[in-house]
Amino acid sequence: MTHLGRHQRPFRETADDQVPFPELNPWLHRWVEFGRPAVRSQEAMELKGRWREAFERPAPVHLEIGSGNGFFLSEFARRHPELNLLGVEIRYKRLVTAALKVRKLGLGNALLTRYDAWWLDDLFEPGELSGLYLNHPDPWPKDRHVEKRLLGPWFTEWAAGALVEGAPLWLKTDALSNVDGLLAAIEGQPFEVLARVEDIGANGCPWPVEDEIQTNFQAKFERKGLPVHGVVLRRSAS
Repeated sequence: MTHLGRHQRPFRETADDQVPFPELNPWLHRWVEFGRPAVRSQEAMELKGRWREAFERPAPVHLEIGSGNGFFLSEFARRHPELNLLGVEIRYKRLVTAALKVRKLGLGNALLTRYDAWWLDDLFEPGELSGLYLNHPDPWPKDRHVEKRLLGPWFTEWAAGALVEGAPLWLKTDALSNVDGLLAAIEGQPFEVLARVEDIGANGCPWPVEDEIQTNFQAKFERKGLPVHGVVLRRSAS
């Protein structure tokens, strides 16, 4: 672990010809062969500082960490054609599912890549991002897993550097521990809290209502009568 809580093993995707039993994960090969909007991990690293080139237009770049099956990414990109949306996810099946949604909608402003969220500084130069979104990150509730929780000091320091001044950071989560962890971690960092809502279903969302997008995790929790919470931060002047 580093002094900010990040594990020290860099993320490197295994080369396709080095996978011992590729038939055990057919989604890996579907991802490798997918083409646009899929961006291979090595290519993503090489695009550091040049993401607008990947989108082939100079629009602001926004990032969703943990895009899952692509419900938020594809719909937000559809609603905001003026933005470039990049999704980062680690699981091959989810990447393929999300990429299929993007392709089906014919979205030229959405891309996906496979990467470890703990090593996003491999992918972005300071000030390269104009927005950041997290939907239901794993809260790792057990005490023995505290080092796995993303929303801590390393994350907020990285986000403060990657985001331009005035950029939004949105968190949607079913775990109040994620909210508390994020708010504790921004202490001393250039962020201000614009809104916090506990139980979006009962009290409304903290972002513009026209940008409220129900994800599959959110739908699952709401069917069970469980609350989902939201926080909006803004990258303030340093």
